[in-house]
Amino acid sequence: MSGDGLLVTVDSRVHRLPAHVKIVALFVLVLAVVSTPAAAFWAFGLYAVMLVAAVVTARLPVLLVARRLTVETPFIVFALLLPFVATGPRVDVLGLELSQSGVLGAWNVLAKGTLGVVAAIVLSATTGPRDLLAGLERLRLPATLVAILSFMIRYLSVVSDDLHRMRIARESRGYAGGRAGHLKAVAGGVGALFVRSFERGERVHLAMRSRGYTGRMPLLSTRGATSSQWLEGLAISLAAVAVALAVRVVGL
Repeated sequence: MSGDGLLVTVDSRVHRLPAHVKIVALFVLVLAVVSTPAAAFWAFGLYAVMLVAAVVTARLPVLLVARRLTVETPFIVFALLLPFVATGPRVDVLGLELSQSGVLGAWNVLAKGTLGVVAAIVLSATTGPRDLLAGLERLRLPATLVAILSFMIRYLSVVSDDLHRMRIARESRGYAGGRAGHLKAVAGGVGALFVRSFERGERVHLAMRSRGYTGRMPLLSTRGATSSQWLEGLAISLAAVAVALAVRVVGL
């Protein structure tokens, strides 16, 4: 098993689904989760089971998913502080007086945030950057935005390499960091990186114009999805919608 950025290159049914199907599935699933009241604990348990099934079907390592879940650490810290800072009736939990609304709000943030992050991890780990762009293009995202995202992904590594070389150059000239007086050197480096990136963008644009660029990039993909692929890709999302409707309409 090897990786290309966030992509985990294994063969699974989730990997083989068209990118635009997975993007729609993620959007529908997140809407279903967000629209579910926080007090419907059983519904969030079902959502978690569905996402675990998606992770297993995609053959993603559990440690990889857990490591990428650390991206939501700021939200976890915010959620843990809510019971202490929120107002309203207080409840006693393990000797601590916590806000009742704060406890429910913390659960709401943690549950919905974690489920959304896991769903996004499944998408990013089973879909390459180029396939994601092709999927957005297939979903009729404006061509200008697709082109901007394409260049951003393509040149992110170039800018990162420039930043790495500038850091090595600073350190070879005696820069050690850690003191406020060095902020000027860091700010100057950031400014130089911006100017260098802007000039590179102008050169790339001139090169594209000289090769016949008319303002619209070639289509990244013309392959659509079959009905069976849509049904397979949206299975979990439609089940989540059914759960959300049951909570809202039936009041289970």
